[in-house]
Amino acid sequence: MAVPARAGRRETDMTFTTRPEILGTFGVVTSTHWLATAAGMAMLERGGNAFDACVATAFVLQVVEPHLVGPAGEVPIVFHSAARNKVEVLCGQGVTPAAATLERMRAEGLDLIPGNGLLPAVVPGSFDAWMLLLRDHGTMRLRDVLEPAIYYAESGHALMPRISNTIAGLKDFFQAHWPTTAQLYLPGGAVPQARKLFRNPQLAQTWQRVLREAEAAGADRQRQIEAARDAFYRGFVAEAVDRFVRHAVMDESGTPHRGLITADDLAGWSATYEAPRVYQYGDYTVAKADAWSQGPVFLQTLALLKGADLGAVGPSSPEFIHRLTEAMKLAFADREVYYGDPAFVDVPLDHLLSDGYNDGRRALIGDRASHELRAGVVPGYEAQRARMLDVLQRLSRVTEVGSAGNEPTMADMQASAAAAGSVKRGDTTHVDVIDRWGNMVSATPSGGWFQSSPVIPELGFGLTTRAQMFWLEPGLPGTLAPRKRPRTTLTPSLALRDGRPYMVFGTPGGDQQEQWQLQLFLRHVHHGLNLQEAIDLPMSHTMHFPSSFYPRDRKPGHLAMEASFGKDVLDALAARGHQVEEVPAWSVGRLTAAALDEDGIMHAAATPRLMQAYAAGR
Repeated sequence: MAVPARAGRRETDMTFTTRPEILGTFGVVTSTHWLATAAGMAMLERGGNAFDACVATAFVLQVVEPHLVGPAGEVPIVFHSAARNKVEVLCGQGVTPAAATLERMRAEGLDLIPGNGLLPAVVPGSFDAWMLLLRDHGTMRLRDVLEPAIYYAESGHALMPRISNTIAGLKDFFQAHWPTTAQLYLPGGAVPQARKLFRNPQLAQTWQRVLREAEAAGADRQRQIEAARDAFYRGFVAEAVDRFVRHAVMDESGTPHRGLITADDLAGWSATYEAPRVYQYGDYTVAKADAWSQGPVFLQTLALLKGADLGAVGPSSPEFIHRLTEAMKLAFADREVYYGDPAFVDVPLDHLLSDGYNDGRRALIGDRASHELRAGVVPGYEAQRARMLDVLQRLSRVTEVGSAGNEPTMADMQASAAAAGSVKRGDTTHVDVIDRWGNMVSATPSGGWFQSSPVIPELGFGLTTRAQMFWLEPGLPGTLAPRKRPRTTLTPSLALRDGRPYMVFGTPGGDQQEQWQLQLFLRHVHHGLNLQEAIDLPMSHTMHFPSSFYPRDRKPGHLAMEASFGKDVLDALAARGHQVEEVPAWSVGRLTAAALDEDGIMHAAATPRLMQAYAAGR
């Protein structure tokens, strides 16, 4: 079944966007906060490459978007190195502690791992991933890339209204249950004002101590980076983590729990390089992280859409949204049944991406919206499929469209915590960079939000709680086990065109990340829209399948659509059986993207939604 070739750019059309698509030849940086983008661009201007810029950008994000990412979070990175002429994935997803067993969790009386507190903490993975990226592919010193983040932590930055609002909603909870968080984020007992200066001096001191210990190793750049890794994973940071988690704190289970993570867990882990998972779609090859992420969902959806003439229907038409949504439902159902850490489970991904399998699955996409969770049947995996579907039937919480959900698609979505007060979910950040040498990198840093786990006072940040994504039922791909990676939702993207590295893109948004990225990619490929045009068009997503986050909500047949689609489109999709939830315009998705043409022209774009993301370049 043939896939149409890419559509050409519409050079003569008068298309108005919220901001221009950035065009340049020197370098481009795009991220979910303008200060981080500026820091990355400064690295390029000083002679650094895309990897230097990406690391500097990421550390600034930890300071200026602390409700979305923290220093003890995680990150998957997909990148192309011009020197190696190779696309690779760097896995900065930490593993569970050695003590994280089913028996231990069951002894706590839990059916699901809570989404916040200390119990769901895993090894912080992002710091080591950033250090490896800088050591192996960057050119600048550790001090160079850390100085912008230290500056904003020490001297302060203008606090975004969304952060102030998040703190306000958690004020009582922090003061009652997480006093170390209250000490930092409620100075003097008051909610910090939006657009006023906010500082995190303890975080600045943490990075300054890391730098002192790194530079004490001598003048060699690589030795300094290795010393920084030691300071974090085998030194004072690991020791502070170990001490702090020994004391129980309240979490959303309604019962205080202590953490399981130890200094030994940090000392025994490091980030790793992996080959990407790829799928050929017409002229494009898309590279994603393996099935410890949800990245292969993107590839499976492309396989299901193979041969569909999407260019013949409008990029915001009912036909486009219906077909894409139904294909994603099928791919996400397979995610629930088959995905997990490939170091622990055999994921039949080659079969899931095969033509034969997808020819049969594609036939399930009809004119009506499905309200069923239709996971495919893979030979040899029938028992696993039955077990997983049984667990989902028993433990995932079905909610009606329009009821309060918990999926962290945007930073201000909420969930209730039994006997523990209101808990606001975090979200995620994203970075894309391309430099003049042809290096390109896409990264989705997340975890360690200040809502997820109490602040460790000596460090100025809390821990990631990604273990909430495990199941406490035996025999599943996502069953909890010691030193296992959770199946994360984080999923940066890199696309090659005609075999040449072309485009990096991504978004925050939990289970919605693949959905928004697919709309961007398909609109660009099939309709010739430039990156900013594709991002600015109305966005949609479904919560038809179980959430990856506690307490595993699911809304069968759900389809959230921005009001900007227009009444006719919304009504047409409702007539097809979708449970349409109209959401405000400019409220869905936080996409960024960058591309490099054969002639050396670079493109970059960032969403106007939430008024934070920005692209820069020259």
